Amino acid sequence: MKIIVQTSNNSNINNKVGTPWLWVPTLYFAEGIPYFLVNTISVMLFTKMGVPNGAMALFTGMLYLPWVIKPLWSPIVDVLKTKRWWIIIMEIVLSIAFIGLTISLPHPTEDMIAGGQTPISLFSIMLILFWLTAFASATHDIAADGYYMLALEGKEQSFFVGIRSLFYRLSSIFGQGGLITLAGTIELRTGNIPLSWQITLLVASVMFSVLTLWHIWKLPKVEKKSSHTLTVGETLKQMGNSFVTFFTKPGIGLALAFMLLYRLPEAFLVKMLPPFLVQGSELGGLALSTQEVGILNGTVGVIALVLGGLLGGFYAAKVGLKRAMIPMVLAITIPDALYLWLSIAHPASVIWIGSAIAVEQFGYGFGFTAYMLYLMHFAEGEYKTSHYALATGFMALGMMLPGMVAGYVQEALGYTNFFWLIVGFCLLSIMVAIMVARRLAHE
Repeated sequence: MKIIVQTSNNSNINNKVGTPWLWVPTLYFAEGIPYFLVNTISVMLFTKMGVPNGAMALFTGMLYLPWVIKPLWSPIVDVLKTKRWWIIIMEIVLSIAFIGLTISLPHPTEDMIAGGQTPISLFSIMLILFWLTAFASATHDIAADGYYMLALEGKEQSFFVGIRSLFYRLSSIFGQGGLITLAGTIELRTGNIPLSWQITLLVASVMFSVLTLWHIWKLPKVEKKSSHTLTVGETLKQMGNSFVTFFTKPGIGLALAFMLLYRLPEAFLVKMLPPFLVQGSELGGLALSTQEVGILNGTVGVIALVLGGLLGGFYAAKVGLKRAMIPMVLAITIPDALYLWLSIAHPASVIWIGSAIAVEQFGYGFGFTAYMLYLMHFAEGEYKTSHYALATGFMALGMMLPGMVAGYVQEALGYTNFFWLIVGFCLLSIMVAIMVARRLAHE
């Protein structure tokens, strides 16, 4: 059996694609919406619907799996059909899934929601649709990045890399900020939590469907079939070689420890932050409204995250990864102690809460730069693309596994002790970063 390999025909590319301004911003805005819906908005949705923290974190944590294993099927996207075909099909699937989520949202009683004991089984159909959304979104990521490299030449790729990053971040603000704020506003006006989320999902469905239609119309056809063919056996052999060479790289043990531990505190924190912000003081939470969370965490926090990332990039470019590693791991860990303070002090002022979120997110954006630079550094070699994909898979695994158990840990410890535990995990992150910095200094 042979598979037709898709290649690009980049001659006179500008004549074929027109201006990339018509599709690069919308493509990466569309890439972000399902990711944040699955990994962030779902956490707030289940929390507000009264699902206990343990079940909420376990099932939303499992939704991260497609991003962990997407390197396993990325070769299929490379060799079957075109990247444009995969993008359009996945966006159609995502549009249908969004509509399905809107329709299938259950309406638990007010008493059930208030008691915080809504069974996760009530959301079985939604969970299936979230899984479909997650797999389609991960596949869309693969296709979009491949299409970007095929449709644009080197100088254009460099120019638009900042644009694509900006619109991906804007999708984060739209999802974590705009949609959650919308849900909170409707909730305040109607007092109906299920209705507020149903309308919010409907808005997301309509907007994503419009983006899908836009891409069907405006996404250029830049690929053509090549006479070159690749057998299934050759494809599997290349995949096998990339796996073997990845796990036999010098320093693989330390590298895997870094990939799994550098963001360990964040992996626990990200699942429990929305419940901590909205749950009442009797449960140890800060009792913010959904609207306030959308503004503080989804808007102010995301803007601080972007600014931290930009500064981190400038700093790392100036001093290099070796010198940047220690300051960056301190930036990504020390601000986590602010949530411990919030859980003890319970400040009534949203300004204090918002400031703590902004500082922590700024530090995370700044410190995350070192993580990504190290993944690129470790992936250098013959199978650079495959090795980087595997590294990002371990990055996702490092977020998924702790996130799955975070809710049960929090329920057992309470919020204050849970944040003490996160402070302890910060020491592991700092330790592994110091070990990597020392290794980098001797390379």
